[in-house]
Amino acid sequence: MPAAPGASQEEIRRQNLGALLRYVHVHGPTSRAELTSRLGLNRSTIGALAADLVTAGLVTEEAPTTVRRAGRPSLVVSPCSERVYAIALSIEADRLRAACIGLGGRILDLREVPREPGSTALETIAPLAAVAREMAGGLAEDALCTGGGVAVADTTRDEDGRIRIGGADEELNAALDAEFGSGPAFVAGDMADIAALAEHIRGVAAGLDDLVYLHGDLGISAGIITGGRLVAGHRGHSGKVGHMVVNPDGLPCGCGSKGCWETEIGAAALLRHAGREPGEPGAVLDVLRAAARGERTSRAAVHQVAGWLGFGVANLVNVVNPDLVVFGGALREVYIAGAGVVRRRLDGIALPASREHVQLRAATLGRNAALIGAAELAFDRLLADPLNAGVAG
Repeated sequence: MPAAPGASQEEIRRQNLGALLRYVHVHGPTSRAELTSRLGLNRSTIGALAADLVTAGLVTEEAPTTVRRAGRPSLVVSPCSERVYAIALSIEADRLRAACIGLGGRILDLREVPREPGSTALETIAPLAAVAREMAGGLAEDALCTGGGVAVADTTRDEDGRIRIGGADEELNAALDAEFGSGPAFVAGDMADIAALAEHIRGVAAGLDDLVYLHGDLGISAGIITGGRLVAGHRGHSGKVGHMVVNPDGLPCGCGSKGCWETEIGAAALLRHAGREPGEPGAVLDVLRAAARGERTSRAAVHQVAGWLGFGVANLVNVVNPDLVVFGGALREVYIAGAGVVRRRLDGIALPASREHVQLRAATLGRNAALIGAAELAFDRLLADPLNAGVAG
């Protein structure tokens, strides 16, 4: 990235340090020679920047284990995954997950605990913080925490089993500050947004700057990235695509409307068409497996849901015009089972200028996408200014 006009030498140096650290954070161990080529800087500058990051304890430099040509081998720069880490928290519909993720995206530890039915996002912070502290205590004594990220689902299940829709509590950041005190600063975001970020940086959407990530859980939401930037909306409440009305004569939705997209493509819809009871453990997977074996009712259920999935995707493609649509969470397996139907419905509805280039793909990071994305949020300040981010020991 070129320096801003009139930037001082110190500003240029800070930007170059960030670019080098970000490259090895995303791409892993990289030789000085490759960094010189990729970042467009000369060898001596790369050497000086790497030395500064080594002194700061953020990277290491070692000779390559294999040498393929004559001459002095180029040193390999690697992120210090064991020493520098982020705390990643995931407040999901029915469970709480926490991880310590090292610089470079390496998961150092990961824990999961049940979420109390009907609990608010605010009420989950104390048990999550306890798990995070326990994990951090098991890391190396000199390990440094660069911050924390929290992915929050906007749907939960009440004690009586009903689905409740609502965003994260406004007091969430205050609760995190209270639990961690003067420790790492936390950044919170929507589950779909953060999972989209993870797939964009480390998953199936790496290298693409215009994408829609669809996340299915108890509800349906989207993370939308355009021009490489996440579309957050007012106060971060964008991407509630599950509540766009696709069937005015459809079923009532928990949001109070009728015929919302998630009433036609969610797990409950699949089970309804397959004649199964909602909430039955493992029922969705059973239906998908039966459909793969050719069982008629299950195949018809998948076809029905996939058709509505393609219908909604076509509308999103017309509006956003992405290069890629990614199916994650509970939608991943539904898309895999009905990919042909989804594509045909999309091709029959979307505008040619939008549909001809768009790719449809299943997410690759699985259940860890939200945690990986939360860690990326936490690393962002360090990557922007590696020597002045104030990581906590």
